Amino acid sequence: MRAGEFEPVRGVEDLYVHDTGMFDTDEYGAVYVYDAERPIVIDTGTGANRGALFESVAEIGIDRDELAWILPTHAHLDHAGGAGYLAERYPNATVRVPEKGVRHLVDPGALVAGTKSAVGDQWEHYAEPKPVPDDRIEGVGEGDRIDLGDRELVVRDAPGHAPHHAVYHDPDAGVVFAADAAGIYVPEVDAVTPTTPPPQFDFEQCLDDIRLIEDLDPDTICFGHFGPRRCDADLLGEAKRAYVEWVERVREKRAELGDDEAVAEHFEAVSRDIDYWNPERARANTSLNARGVLTYLDRVDDAA
Repeated sequence: MRAGEFEPVRGVEDLYVHDTGMFDTDEYGAVYVYDAERPIVIDTGTGANRGALFESVAEIGIDRDELAWILPTHAHLDHAGGAGYLAERYPNATVRVPEKGVRHLVDPGALVAGTKSAVGDQWEHYAEPKPVPDDRIEGVGEGDRIDLGDRELVVRDAPGHAPHHAVYHDPDAGVVFAADAAGIYVPEVDAVTPTTPPPQFDFEQCLDDIRLIEDLDPDTICFGHFGPRRCDADLLGEAKRAYVEWVERVREKRAELGDDEAVAEHFEAVSRDIDYWNPERARANTSLNARGVLTYLDRVDDAA
């Protein structure tokens, strides 16, 4: 699948994945479209390539006045930056997002400032988000159910990646829309890589979120990046190990270098060997993830 294209999710009736082409990397940005009785778009991308998403929704067979729900998994702009544009495009759709993310989509100024500070030059891959009107958005929380007519999604809080993060479970189809809760599964290397951005990444909670997904026992996990994957017995165990090993690597490098900026620069340099996305994104992502772990370690030390 190439940027701007969509395809069915194998083994799940009426579910499609659209590739936003985020960060000029094929399949990195996954948006899911459920052509249910009350259709839904799950996650929105940054908004930068929204025209292609609108075309995919139309080709799937969903008219502008038919879309019922726009459902970001969390407020980070690579997942929710297009929410305001979708709300404008689909006048009968209600935006629903975890409760702590509502204010960020109604007034995205603080989130934009934080994102620009965190991603630097990578901001060129984002669109300036359009605010979601406050009469078009509702918060969701643990145990809430989203009615798609012929099925429903169950909301499960998963705040390890960010406090405004949830996963959505379709128990009948055996699908979990995990977004960033279980890391990023990268097909090219057949491995999970952690995603640990500052300032609110919580390592222990992230492990709990992965255990939650294990308990849901899905057949398919719809990752927020690089698309869906059939869930086998080893996948989530690999995810937990990847997080444990990554946090320990950052902890050890901090003890060795004694300077957080040097730690971030070290991991940024190491990232040059990563070739499954563009080099600029690899460096920015690895530096961001290192800074997220360092911030988490500071909180742990302060609480001790």
